[in-house]
Amino acid sequence: MDLDGLREEYDLARGYTQRLYQELPEADVLWRPEVKSSGIGWHLGHQAAVNHFMIRNLLDAEVSLNPAFDALFDSANPEANRGELPSLADIVAYRDTVAERTHARIESILKGERSAAKQLAHVLGPILLGIIHHEYQHDCWIGEMREALGHGAPPAVLSKRVQQVDGYWVLPLT
Repeated sequence: MDLDGLREEYDLARGYTQRLYQELPEADVLWRPEVKSSGIGWHLGHQAAVNHFMIRNLLDAEVSLNPAFDALFDSANPEANRGELPSLADIVAYRDTVAERTHARIESILKGERSAAKQLAHVLGPILLGIIHHEYQHDCWIGEMREALGHGAPPAVLSKRVQQVDGYWVLPLT
């Protein structure tokens, strides 16, 4: 799949994630079932943090958007040490900023505005595919949390290309 197609799938994955939490009360999104677990809000922040880590570390060496969020939403930080989550509005703003920056990288490569833009398209494609798969991986867990909180089954995914493998949504490699 080319970079344009991956960009579309990235947006569909993010749109699906939004559908998972958008109508939930903020208290349910921020709720943690126990100290050694992560609630919906943590997964939302973690999806964005991994996206930002991968793009900035493998493509641009960009500075952190929010060092506190880097630590909080890093899965290497043990669950018991993750503390209180910021507001849903702050998490969503972080997600949106990461997505805007990701789109800016894609656009600059597609327009040939970057040095070695064709080579960077080959680099960014697999990274973006990994980001999409990671988004859907955590969406499965968010969906389980939705159900546990009594909000019903998750809505259907938006992409026509994804398929379930071992219970997770993935884009086929071919």
